[in-house]
Amino acid sequence: MGNTIAQKIIRSHLISGEMTPGSEIALKIDQTLTQDATGTMAYLEFETMGIPQVKTEFSIAYVDHNTLQCGFMNADDHQYLQTVAAKHGVRFSRPGNGICHQLHLERFGKPGKTLIGSDSHTPTGGGIGMLAFGAGGMDVAVAMGGGAYYINMPKLFKVELTGKLNPFVSAKDAALKLLQILSVKGGVGAIIEWGGPGVETLTVPERATITNMGAELGATTSIFPSDEQTRIFLAAQGREEDYVPLSSDEDAEYDRIIPINLSELKPMIACPHSPDNVVEVASLKDVKVDQVCIGSCTNSSLVDMLKVAAILKGKTIAPGVNLSISPGSRQVLTMLANCGALTDILASGARLLECACGPCIGMGFSPNSGGVSLRTFNRNFLGRSGTKDANVYLVSPETAAASALAGYICDPTTLPPIPEITLPAHFDIDDSSVLQPLPPEEAVNAEVLRGPNIKPFPKGKPVEDTISAQLVLKVGDNITTDHIMPAGAKVLPYRSNIPKMSEFCFEVCDPEFPARAKAAGSGIILGGSNYGQGSSREHAALVPMYLGIRAVVTKSFARIHVANLINAGILPLTFQCEEDYDRFTQGSSLTITGILEGMDTGTVTLTDTQTGAAAKLNCVLTPRQKAILLAGGLLAYTKENS
Repeated sequence: MGNTIAQKIIRSHLISGEMTPGSEIALKIDQTLTQDATGTMAYLEFETMGIPQVKTEFSIAYVDHNTLQCGFMNADDHQYLQTVAAKHGVRFSRPGNGICHQLHLERFGKPGKTLIGSDSHTPTGGGIGMLAFGAGGMDVAVAMGGGAYYINMPKLFKVELTGKLNPFVSAKDAALKLLQILSVKGGVGAIIEWGGPGVETLTVPERATITNMGAELGATTSIFPSDEQTRIFLAAQGREEDYVPLSSDEDAEYDRIIPINLSELKPMIACPHSPDNVVEVASLKDVKVDQVCIGSCTNSSLVDMLKVAAILKGKTIAPGVNLSISPGSRQVLTMLANCGALTDILASGARLLECACGPCIGMGFSPNSGGVSLRTFNRNFLGRSGTKDANVYLVSPETAAASALAGYICDPTTLPPIPEITLPAHFDIDDSSVLQPLPPEEAVNAEVLRGPNIKPFPKGKPVEDTISAQLVLKVGDNITTDHIMPAGAKVLPYRSNIPKMSEFCFEVCDPEFPARAKAAGSGIILGGSNYGQGSSREHAALVPMYLGIRAVVTKSFARIHVANLINAGILPLTFQCEEDYDRFTQGSSLTITGILEGMDTGTVTLTDTQTGAAAKLNCVLTPRQKAILLAGGLLAYTKENS
C-alpha cells in the first residue's frame, strides 16, 4: 500500500510511536511560529526551561493580533517579544509587517517540513505542502527547545477535486462547501488531503485559504501536494530553491474520500453563529448589510485584494455600508499601492486598516448593535466581533465586495465580468521588518525587557486520586475558546497577565463564573459535545486552572483544547453514556474517584454527593499524558525529565 502526503512527512519526522490511527506519535518539528496574543506566554514558558537557544531549523515571533495600543500593555509585550526573541535565536516580525500565516506562506514556509504554531490557523501552511499544526504555547515552547510534538496518529481523509472554479466563485466557497458537508466536528481526528485533477487549477494562495479554513472542521491539519503551482509561487517569491515535489502514491488509501466538483460550486455563505451554518449566497439576497470586512489570514492575499479592487473600481459602496480592508502583509499592501489597485479600493469609500488580524479577533471595527457584518474571515462565533448581538456571516472576497456595493447580500456571479487576475511573475520582496536574532555570543548577556503587565506563569497542581469540588459551570455543545476566554480589544492586552484575564473567563456564557470559581476554591466544569473548538489559545486552559478548575467533563473535546488542558494539569474526562450529562446540576458538590487507577484502566467515577447520582467517565490518556498530569502540567513534567 502506498503512502499519502501526510504519511510521507510523518514517516520522515517520526521520533517514536507507530503510525496506527489513534496511537500517540512523536514528531520532530522543523519550524515554529508564534503570534503576540499567545507568544508572550509561550516565551515565558520557554524561558522557564533554561535553554539558551532554540533548536529548530527556523523559529519566528510575529506581531499581528494586539496592534491597537491603547495603554502600555501591548507595547510592553511587543518589547518583551522582540528582546526575548533576539536573545534566544528567534526571528521577530515587527508590528505592521503582516499576519503570521500570510507572511509565513510568502517568505518562510517550505514543502515537506513540519511546522507548529501557537495559533489554530497554522495549518494554512498546508497550502504550500507543509505538515502544519496549531498547538498550545507550551507545546511550541517545548518544540523550540528541541522536544518532540505529540499527537494521536490521525485518520486520513481525501477531498477529490474535479473541474475548475467558475468566475466569481472562489476557494473560500470550496472550503465553506466542505464545512457544509462535514460540520465543525466532521474533521476531528483526521488530516484532510486535497487532491484530484482539480487541484492543479488552484494557486498556492487559493490552497492556503482552504487549509486555513480546515481548522474550522476540527481537523488535525489539511494539506495540498507540492507541485508545479507550488514551484511557480516559490519562484515568484524569489525562493525556488525551497521547492520539493510532494504527492501521494497512486495506491495510497484513505479512511474517507469526499468528492467536490469545482465547476458545480456556487458562492457560499456561513450564517450566524457557526462556520458550518452554510447555505448558497443566492438564498439570502434580501438581507441588508451594515458592514463588510475583507482580509484576515484566510483571504488577504494579493490576488484576493486585486479581485476586490477590480469589482470596486469606479464604483462607490452603498450609503449604509462600512467597508474595511486589511491586507495580509506589507508585501501585499505595497504591491496594491504600486499597481494602483489600492487607489481603486479607497476611491470606493473603503477604510484601510493595518496589515494585521484586526476585526477578525474583535480588535477594532466592531459592527453596530444588531448589525449584519459580512466578513472574509474564518470564524463567526457569537460575540467574537466585539458586538454580542451582531450577526456575522462568512463569505468570499468576491461576495463581500459585491455586497458592499449593493448594500445587501449579493451573489457575485450576477456582476459583469472583470479582467482575469493571476499571480505576478515576481513579488516585491523586502524582509527588512523581520529582525534577526543576536549572535549566541552576544545573546548571553542580552537583557530581556519585561513590562509590569507581564505576570509570573501560574503553577498547576499534580492530579490526585480523588477530586472533590463544586460543579461551578455547566455549558452546552460547541463551546469555543472564544466562549471560555474571549478575544477583543478589551481582553487581549492582558494575555501575559493571567490574574487579570481571569476576570473575563466565560464572560460570554456566565459573567458570574470567575467570582463563583474563586469562591469555590476548587471546581469542575461540565460541557457538551466538541468542547473547546476554535482557537489554539492555551489561556482557555491556563485561566480556568488559575481559577481552581481541576477537571473538565464533557461529551467530547476538540483536539487542541484537550491537549492544552493536560498541559495545564487539568484532567479531561468524557461521559461513557452521553445521557448522564443531564444528571448533574450546576452548583452541586461532586467527587471524581479512582483517578490513579483510572488513568491506566480508562474509567473513573463521577458522583453527586448530594443526590447520589453517578456516572462512569472515560479517562483516555497516553503514558506521557498521565505523567504530565501527575507532575502538575507540561512545564513541571519537562523540568523533571530534562
